[in-house]
Amino acid sequence: MTFELQILGSGSATPMVGRHPTAQLLAVEEGRYLIDCGEGTQLRLLEHRRRLSSLRVVFISHLHGDHFFGLFGLLSTMHLQGRQEPLTVVGPPGLDLVLTTQAFHSRMQPGYNITFVPVDTEAHAVVYEDALVRVWSLPMHHRIACAGYLFEEQPRRDKLVKEKLPAGLTPTELAQLAQGQDLPADPATGRPALAHADVSVPAAPPRRYAFCSDTIYTPALAELVQGVDLLYHEATFLHDMRERAAQTYHSTARQAAELAHTADAHRLLIGHFSSRYKQLDAHLQEAREIFPWTELATEGLLVSV
Repeated sequence: MTFELQILGSGSATPMVGRHPTAQLLAVEEGRYLIDCGEGTQLRLLEHRRRLSSLRVVFISHLHGDHFFGLFGLLSTMHLQGRQEPLTVVGPPGLDLVLTTQAFHSRMQPGYNITFVPVDTEAHAVVYEDALVRVWSLPMHHRIACAGYLFEEQPRRDKLVKEKLPAGLTPTELAQLAQGQDLPADPATGRPALAHADVSVPAAPPRRYAFCSDTIYTPALAELVQGVDLLYHEATFLHDMRERAAQTYHSTARQAAELAHTADAHRLLIGHFSSRYKQLDAHLQEAREIFPWTELATEGLLVSV
C-alpha cells in the first residue's frame, strides 16, 4: 500500500543553484497530492517523471512567493495539456483572488473545474477528505497567515487470512467477510456461524504525515502531530542564529528536532534552508543531537512510510 513522499524543493526565499523552492509530492495509492508549489515546481515534476495530470489536490501553506509562485504556471500547463478532471486547491484566503486575477489578465480560461477551499490558518480542522486521506490544517506562526497540513490515511479494512477461511465459501460470502461482516450459520451445508474477527487480522494503523511550513518555533504543535509517522519541519537557520530565526518567524534545525522529540514522531525531515548555507551537514548534526532519526529533505529524496 503506497504512502510515499518526494521532495521537489528544499530552499527558502532566496534562489540558489541546485536548491529549489518548497514543493513536495505525496502519493497515497493512486492519489497524488502536491504540497506547496514554489517557482519551477512543474519542471521538478517532469524531471522526476511525475505526470501533471495525476495531481488530485494542491495544498498551499501561505502566500510567500517561494511557496506558491509556481502554481499559476502549473495550472496553465495542465490547461494546455487538455486536462478535464477537476482539481482542488486548498490554501489561505486571498489565493483564489491571486489566481483569478492572473487568469483574467492573461485570458487563461482553464478547460477543467478548479475548486478553491479556503483554510482558517488559526484552526486545527479537517480541510479536505477523500477515500484515501483525511487532511487537517495545522496553525503555523509566521509573518503572514500560514498553515501546515496533517495527512492521515483513511482506515484500512482488516485483512482476511486465507488459511483460516473454511472451504466452500461463495464469492458473495467472501465479499461480506472482506467488508467486515459476520456470516450466519448455513443450515443447508451445516456450516456454523463465522465471525469476521476469527478469520482476519487487524489492519495496520493509518499512516500520518505532518507538513510544518514556515513558522517560529511553536512547542504547542507537538500535541497536534503526536506520534506522527513522518514529520517535516522547516529548519531555515542553525541554532546560533536563533535570534534571527525568531525575528523572521522561522525555526532552527535544533528547534525542529526538539519538536519532533516532544511529539514522539517516528522520523523527521528538515528543510527550507537559507541560501547562506552552502553545505547542510551542520543542520543534520545539530538536529540529530536531539532527534537521531532526522534526514535532510533535499531535492529528489523519496521517503516511504
